[in-house]
Amino acid sequence: MYLTTTPKPSHGHHRPFHSCCGLTRHRSLLLPSASLVAISAWRAMATTSSGGGNAAGAFTTIKEKVIFEKEIKKSKFIAVAGPISSEQSAFAFLNQVRDPRATHNCWAYKVGDQFRSNDDGEPSGTAGKPIQSAIESSGIDRVMVVVIRHFGGIKLGTGGLVRAYGGVSAECLRNAPTQLVKSKVPLGVEVPFELLGILNHQLQSFQVADIRQDYETGKDGIAMVSFKVDFDQAAELEEAIKTNCSWDLVFYR
Repeated sequence: MYLTTTPKPSHGHHRPFHSCCGLTRHRSLLLPSASLVAISAWRAMATTSSGGGNAAGAFTTIKEKVIFEKEIKKSKFIAVAGPISSEQSAFAFLNQVRDPRATHNCWAYKVGDQFRSNDDGEPSGTAGKPIQSAIESSGIDRVMVVVIRHFGGIKLGTGGLVRAYGGVSAECLRNAPTQLVKSKVPLGVEVPFELLGILNHQLQSFQVADIRQDYETGKDGIAMVSFKVDFDQAAELEEAIKTNCSWDLVFYR
């Protein structure tokens, strides 16, 4: 959608806005075809960057794969945790770490609001769910835990299995080094060629990612620059660009 500096009543239409000396005014919807192509490219980047259904924000995940082993009544439990970004990467991780020689390879993962778990032959609810509960209690996101069990001949019972799978998963995650990750949001701005140097200096100071420049906008001397910035720095970066570029700029968000 388009970002506006002055709140206005919504009538079901959003238009790009000009920002200059605190004034806001609308531009005609009859844009040159090349400009429409540039805007469409920016929208494609914005749609791609917001994939996965996760709202902009910050989350904690683990830095690397971690392994924790424990023997419980002669059964060997090996918990393996790893960072993931999607369901596809979760199953790639599972295929990488699962042991076909083991009695069970039980697992759970969390990506934003998405959870999945599997008991892999253990009694229903005694393996996958306890692993999932351990992930939820840890506060860690974008993570998968696979617990590999080599049966030792002694049955643990329903309660014993829940404690075993949940316990080794929780311990594995407690041992994992974590990091805070900030989600990035896409921004776009139309800028005159002569101000590209000033704009790029601002973008570098905010450590933005995925900078793209499109010179085929259909407007003489105007480029469309798109990029991604940490969600909590978007407003500050926009203000910095306005302050340093004394020009009638068009922003897209």
